[in-house]
Amino acid sequence: MPSPFFSLVPATTLRAWLNDGAEIALLDVREAGQFGEGHPFFAIPAAYSQLENEVPRLVPRRDTRIVLLDAGDGVAERAAHRLAALKYTHLHVLEGGAPAWAAAGYVLFQGVNLPSKTFGELVEHAFDTPRLSAQELQRRQQAGEPLVLLDGRTLGEHRKMTIPGATPLPNGELALRWHALAPDPHTPIVVHCAGRTRSIIGAQILRSLGIPNPVIALENGTQGWALAGLQLEHGSARRDPSAGDVRPQDQAAAAALAEELGVPQLSAAQAQAWIDERTRTTYVLDVRSAEEFAAGTLAGARHAPGGQLLQATDQSIGVRHSRVLLLDDEAIRAPVIASWLWRLGYETATVEGGIRAPLRLPAHADAAPTTAPLARQDLAAWVAQHAPLLVDVQPALAYRQKHAAGALWSLRPRLAAQVQAAARADQPVLLLAPDAATAALALTELPGRRLQWALAADWEAAGLALESTPHSPADSEAIDYLFFVHDRHDGNLDAARRYLSWETGLIAQCAPDELAGFRLPAAAAA
Repeated sequence: MPSPFFSLVPATTLRAWLNDGAEIALLDVREAGQFGEGHPFFAIPAAYSQLENEVPRLVPRRDTRIVLLDAGDGVAERAAHRLAALKYTHLHVLEGGAPAWAAAGYVLFQGVNLPSKTFGELVEHAFDTPRLSAQELQRRQQAGEPLVLLDGRTLGEHRKMTIPGATPLPNGELALRWHALAPDPHTPIVVHCAGRTRSIIGAQILRSLGIPNPVIALENGTQGWALAGLQLEHGSARRDPSAGDVRPQDQAAAAALAEELGVPQLSAAQAQAWIDERTRTTYVLDVRSAEEFAAGTLAGARHAPGGQLLQATDQSIGVRHSRVLLLDDEAIRAPVIASWLWRLGYETATVEGGIRAPLRLPAHADAAPTTAPLARQDLAAWVAQHAPLLVDVQPALAYRQKHAAGALWSLRPRLAAQVQAAARADQPVLLLAPDAATAALALTELPGRRLQWALAADWEAAGLALESTPHSPADSEAIDYLFFVHDRHDGNLDAARRYLSWETGLIAQCAPDELAGFRLPAAAAA
């Protein structure tokens, strides 16, 4: 019997919709590991485990055309009912899920951030980005040759591992801060990341501004360094020491880049017209640093630091063919990131006045309501009194490391079936969760059960029994974790080789319609 909440669509229809120019959100509701092992090029990760917390941010307009994708196992249908309860009205489910997409002859891509990663490879071809091998960088360092080495990733990634001597400077900050770190126009600037994309894009951001310094991307980033047999630095405490002073010449260069590409700066009235148009989705994103955003921004704007926005557009922009307004407070970072976002294929603009523009933004949708956990001091007595089934809904690898003795590991899409199989009909269930939001959504899967939840950290703090299971859940069951992407950061050189091969092979896997939206010189298509 047809559902009143959604319709089923075949893969051929979905492919046509993705290319018809109208807004669409293709949401993959499988867990992160499943998504990373194979998904359509334009799919947005929206795991069922966090669905109601993520989708209002990714798809803010409730009548957006949405297609939900799963493994052909019914999770997308469940997700449709959840989104209908949030007043989404234009819901569809890909009939047969990801297997049906592949059966129709379409590619399921491994990895994450597919459009951004593919764009990085195309940029390197289009602009012939200069690159430096790990061995040559080490030679220059050991010879004492002048150079400025910049880590274009997040500060957290930098601290985990970096090239020895690198200064952390996320790509979104380059246009504002480069001169303070390399004031001598003859000093080469080398940009690195963990692999390829942010090295290439970081170098090209500076080159597109016409700065006088030679700018080079480190080939294959920290992975290339490790594969060359060189030692990475772990635990760097360095911070960007530059003041980020606003220079008129940098503002002029940013404005010239935006003008060259046709990226407009809208007046407040024009920007408000975008925001108020009910048939279009407009994201309003503050591209400055987390510290600046926390100190104050335009009411209703969301944070999307510029470098990470270019690296992972699918984590901030869930609607294909939507519009994006970018904000800063100095007229350098926003126009530069907007220019590169335009090259990525987005309709984007900046706003006069940036975060101080007199714009009225709709209020953010509320997150799923949460309840207070069982208090730490009451845990032991409650467990002794009620003898509950213990269910741990932490990430799989956190569970492997340590969890409540005897606890079952589960994820929201599997929770109801696992509890039904493991618990007596009248047995209470105690969920052990990493946070209130995860617990709140998991609890909705168990109507009619006697339920309580606690923070997993409180179980340990209460001195209750723990155990570790290094091989459970098995890799095949840990569907929330993408091994080949994450293991490359933990000294697994085979994973690093596989990852780099995956990145460099992306373009060859793409069909013409998957590359058509990028706006790059003709050399990129060759």
